[in-house]
Amino acid sequence: MSRIDASSLMAMRSAILQQNAALQKAAGQASAPAAGPAATGIGGGIGADTSAMGVNFGEALRGALSEVSGLQAKSADMQASYERGETTDIAGVMLAREKATVGFQATLQVRNKLLSAYKDIMSMPV
Repeated sequence: MSRIDASSLMAMRSAILQQNAALQKAAGQASAPAAGPAATGIGGGIGADTSAMGVNFGEALRGALSEVSGLQAKSADMQASYERGETTDIAGVMLAREKATVGFQATLQVRNKLLSAYKDIMSMPV
């Protein structure tokens, strides 16, 4: 078993970041003709101008919630399949669980921010 030192770890990190940047650049060029909410992910992407795409806030929120719900359902299905012995891919099951957890936590944080903004608006003097 080889020993990993800090310089090799940093070199691996740098290589991964370069590959990630190249993939994002390639994906950006490949999906440029298909611009729209489906091409950019949940709600049109972070900081996207939803008015230009014709998506309102309610639709974006519904889409995000349905995507999180889908991730949770997929995670539950994969977990049940693993427990029944139909699959042996524990890494896939754990990855699906983590995706569902991260999606749920992000949704929870958005809800908290919305409630905080609502409370701030309601406490403003008229």
